Amino acid sequence: MRKIMIIEDDPVIRTELKNILCGNGYDAISVSDFSETISEVKKQAPHLILLDINLPGTDGFSLCSEIRTFSDIPIVFVTSRNTDMDELNSIMLGGDAYITKPYNTPILLAKIASLLKRAYPTGNQEVLPYQNTSLHLENSWLEFNGQQVDLTKNELKILYYLYKNAGKICPRNDLIDFLWDNQLYVDDNALSVNVNRIRDKLASIGLRDFIKTRHRQGYFI
Repeated sequence: MRKIMIIEDDPVIRTELKNILCGNGYDAISVSDFSETISEVKKQAPHLILLDINLPGTDGFSLCSEIRTFSDIPIVFVTSRNTDMDELNSIMLGGDAYITKPYNTPILLAKIASLLKRAYPTGNQEVLPYQNTSLHLENSWLEFNGQQVDLTKNELKILYYLYKNAGKICPRNDLIDFLWDNQLYVDDNALSVNVNRIRDKLASIGLRDFIKTRHRQGYFI
């Protein structure tokens, strides 16, 4: 069951969101002490966050920016602020979706389901084998010769895409589209940074030269 954290100061809306999520098969939790929000995110490790902008003592933009320093969990802004600048700020700071209040419940649920599916792509297989490795989708790790390395959401998605296209060159733009939907707000270097982090993690368990680069074309395994 996917865990969704609600960061919303209005108790009526918070309860409404919790009831909607629980009624649709999610494990919904909420934050009540907003001075401990970051600690709660780290402790609870939710699969997705619903985040308001106007919060006591802080704001959603600051929280989103801080969360992005240690996690790439999907973040959906759910807010009454509806200016183009607010929406742009949410994207630039790492938000994955922006929904204004009063929200349309089916649209909110559809967006949540879509983001969860993209962030945790299990498909019909929980483990993808390739050569002497196995990619564990549900637990977000890669195993090689009895050793495991944990992966972030984006690292898992990159490897998932490469595994599903094993032996083929995956163009950089295709990977960027798969990871971030909209290339307009993504620095092309972000993909290189993520791939290099994966390579470092794999090297730590003895798996070197697993992800190969084809100059000016893309990556492949």
